[in-house]
Amino acid sequence: MDLTGKHIVLGLTGGIACYKSAELCRALVKEGATVQVVMTEAAERFITPVTMQALSGRPVYGSQWDAREPNNMPHINLSRAADAIVLAPCSADFIARLVQGRADELLSLMCLARPIERVPLLVAPAMNREMWAHPATQRNLAQLQADGAILLGVGSGLQACGETGDGRMLEPEELLEDLVAFFQPKPLAGRRVLVTAGPTYEAIDPVRGITNLSSGKMGFAVARAAREAGAEVTLVAGPVDLATPRGVSRVDVRSAQDMLAAVNARVEQASLFIATAAVADWRPANAADQKIKKDGSGRTPELAFAENPDILAAVAQSPRAQSGALFCVGFAAESHDLLAHAQAKRARKGVPLLVGNIGPATFGQDDNALLLVDAQGATELPRASKRELARQLISDIARRLAA
Repeated sequence: MDLTGKHIVLGLTGGIACYKSAELCRALVKEGATVQVVMTEAAERFITPVTMQALSGRPVYGSQWDAREPNNMPHINLSRAADAIVLAPCSADFIARLVQGRADELLSLMCLARPIERVPLLVAPAMNREMWAHPATQRNLAQLQADGAILLGVGSGLQACGETGDGRMLEPEELLEDLVAFFQPKPLAGRRVLVTAGPTYEAIDPVRGITNLSSGKMGFAVARAAREAGAEVTLVAGPVDLATPRGVSRVDVRSAQDMLAAVNARVEQASLFIATAAVADWRPANAADQKIKKDGSGRTPELAFAENPDILAAVAQSPRAQSGALFCVGFAAESHDLLAHAQAKRARKGVPLLVGNIGPATFGQDDNALLLVDAQGATELPRASKRELARQLISDIARRLAA
């Protein structure tokens, strides 16, 4: 219920992407928002007001002459009540209307009449790829941003006309994630954050390897929370099957050595490094080039192991970390004696903050409980969803950085 207490005016303009707006409306309501739908005449050609009324639970507006408003000023009343106006889909024509300041129907009139300083306008464009790429559209988009609107971008793929390219409206779940992020506080604005997540995989031969049960969910939640907090986020991910958080740059790696190389290539640009990944402590010293076969003798192959690099310790001991230009946060997944092991690991790694959790109780789960350990002691974050815990952790880190 990330949008509880928020009142969203959802504006629909003419385009086949209106079918996605129905699902977006439903998703906004499920997240706790109240939704007031306003439709242009063209939008009503693609989806009916009855559908949007059923999903929003509120009457749909489409005319500036709507007599339901006692003062006959829906453009004033609806805009003043909104926490945000979201145009999804927003056609090329309507973008041009906004740039020109047109106000001859309710939706454009409402956008023009909104109090700019407190009612943001978020725009999800939707159009054919040639319309999207046209210089006139790109000029209008640039001007719209200059006027204070927030562009939510477009998707790429097969379009209703049969062509393929940029210009599709983002999917409802993508727009929802962007809207939730928009309303979050921005204590990390202007910072670059590097996050590692997931397990590593250390090959024994081409078909076998050593890994662990980390799902990467906590690290992906941390990356998402950092992006919500306004940071530019790069996520270095081990082998996991998770969608990349919106607005996060992702680098996929496999082994601990791969992860170290990816981190070293990017950490110089970061001011915050959060190592949530469950990096394998050891790897087979000599991975076989071909599958190791059973020979029927009952003898097992002998495996020699080499210690993997300690990524967190290496970064924490770098000159930038030692000077305070880079703040390092580590994670410890333990099976028992969490506090003692976390305190020892924090001292051994040389990081200002170590986040501990009980691995078997959280691997693969959508919730977790965290223990924040620093030089002054330990603070518990009680069991909650990983998304909520990630936001609490990012908020705590932001306070430390500000101090």
